[in-house]
Amino acid sequence: MHFDRKEKDDKTLLSLYKCLLYPRMVEEKMLILLRQGHIGKWFSGIGQEAIAVGSTLAMNAEEYILPMHRNLGVFTSRDIPLRNLMAQWQGKVTGFTKGRDRSFHFGTQDYKIIGMISHLGPQMALADGIAMADLIAGQNKATLVFTGEGATSEGDFHEAINVASVWNLPVIFLIENNGYGLSTPINEQFNCEHLVDRAIGYGIEGIQIDGNNILEVFDTITEITESIRLNPRPVLLECLTFRMRGHEEASGTKYIPAQLFEEWGTKDPVKTFEDYLFHQRVLTDELLQEIKAEFKAEIDREIELAFKDADPVPSIETELADMYYPYIQEVTLPTESATEMRYIDAISDGLRIGMQQHHNLVIMGQDIAEYGGAFKITAGFVEEFGKARVRNTPICESAIVGAGLGLSINGYKAVVEMQFADFVTCGFNQIINNLAKTHYRWGEKADVVIRMPTGAGTGAGPFHSQSNEAWFTKTPGLKIVYPAFPYDAKGLLIAAIEDPNPVLYFEHKYLYRSLSGEVPAGYYTVAIGKANLLKQGNQLTIITYGLGVHWALSYLEAHPELAISLVDLCSLQPWDKETVSEAVKSTGRVIILHEDTLSCGFGAEIAAWIAEHCFTYLDAPVMRCASIDTAIPMSKILEDQFLAKSRLHKTVQKILAY
Repeated sequence: MHFDRKEKDDKTLLSLYKCLLYPRMVEEKMLILLRQGHIGKWFSGIGQEAIAVGSTLAMNAEEYILPMHRNLGVFTSRDIPLRNLMAQWQGKVTGFTKGRDRSFHFGTQDYKIIGMISHLGPQMALADGIAMADLIAGQNKATLVFTGEGATSEGDFHEAINVASVWNLPVIFLIENNGYGLSTPINEQFNCEHLVDRAIGYGIEGIQIDGNNILEVFDTITEITESIRLNPRPVLLECLTFRMRGHEEASGTKYIPAQLFEEWGTKDPVKTFEDYLFHQRVLTDELLQEIKAEFKAEIDREIELAFKDADPVPSIETELADMYYPYIQEVTLPTESATEMRYIDAISDGLRIGMQQHHNLVIMGQDIAEYGGAFKITAGFVEEFGKARVRNTPICESAIVGAGLGLSINGYKAVVEMQFADFVTCGFNQIINNLAKTHYRWGEKADVVIRMPTGAGTGAGPFHSQSNEAWFTKTPGLKIVYPAFPYDAKGLLIAAIEDPNPVLYFEHKYLYRSLSGEVPAGYYTVAIGKANLLKQGNQLTIITYGLGVHWALSYLEAHPELAISLVDLCSLQPWDKETVSEAVKSTGRVIILHEDTLSCGFGAEIAAWIAEHCFTYLDAPVMRCASIDTAIPMSKILEDQFLAKSRLHKTVQKILAY
């Protein structure tokens, strides 16, 4: 291995070596502790340290790094005390996740490190969002994100690089190509000669280096970062290396040919650099033993301190509270006069006011810029707020939701528009496993609103008409609102933007231009989690939301002889149990009406809660009136049959017969 010291003095070379040696010695200690049963799992980076250490030292301290689970050198090179890392690995309350997640599945704003989730690829989109925030703010910074060669097969890899290329984001996408994804060799993972060649397809630079050469890694990334800070653009960097131990210790290495260990053993990043420093007379036997003795004492001391740290104390109250970023909404009442406004215009007005109030708010979505969005909600926004904050996106929902989280991590807010709520499936992982769990895992907010144009009634068929709110209502960490009127549509959207937690904002397409109402001008908010009692009667309570509210209102108008209470939930997570309970107690009969399919729709949760908490007040079984358990057909005749509205009268008659 050839080392080129360039202008580096002896002190710099020795410092690089110490940073390289320390994580190796920590890992060797971890393997002992693993055999002793003191830790339960370990993902070894032995043989790959030069990449983590060299790249981290090449970055500025205030620049974000997004490592993987084999990058201990990133954490130690950012001077995170080993005691804190060990507490994390042992699940101690002093760990970065308070015992809620393992190994390097955590982030820390103090050290500008954002850890990965087990799905590997999604973090690359977070790097896009982080870099975008720097770019918009005029910061000359680079962002570094790691991935393994295995995750380059994931769609998230391609989406993130494509977005970074289109938007000229200063991100280094670093591939650690160690030859194996667990046991699968690279010839069974991809068919191109080199992974770095993929850069050509995205119109970006691609560089391949020896990942075991600490000086080559450090110098290359130093050169790249200096360039992209001033001339923002992404770079794909492939670092060739080898994993000297198993994917994790339990998996072993029997599937790897012995000659590969012999070949790569001669390229050990610590030993080869150590030999070079001896040759350069930077290192002596005496100095080496002194360094190792100092490190060993420090490692033993830090680990012993972590062993003494407290384990988490189980507390249901604490666990529930920590699912969400601490936030108490202060409702802002309207102060300006109201005018008649369509539902769609109320949403647009709320979004515009959000952009005016929050100069760190970025909205992203397909065709939302000059075109104004598929439904023209953002028409004129580019002219008012500029393309930096109103961004047309490629068709890549996962990358854009992830970029929204990255923006939030780096001090911005994000609103992401799904062109149709149905398309959210392509960003499902980012919502369920990143947005929803980030605060619970390591205390970071996820300040992202996802707008969801939803629902049927327009003959749009199975892929543009679904009511999919129940996919998300069961996921802790998300807030979900679903306005039925223009007033609420504006106020809830502004409230959602204010809230630092992830909010899914469902807006019914059928109501866009068919419904108008009085909407105050200016800034006001509606309470998230508060229902509206629209009608009060004593025979029956209908609980509903969205378009179901208007089905119920039409039914009440057609049947003035009935005294029916009508509750519009407005919010589905959290939902207003107090208002529901009072309405149930006042009538003794309940129908839960929603547009979603019957089985496992959100109405099932409400019905179960009422049965558990209001049973003694019921005079009849809780009944659900929902759409049939099929996909949504295009034909108007079939769609009318599908929708719950067609069964509302029959359900009312059935419950009143008790």
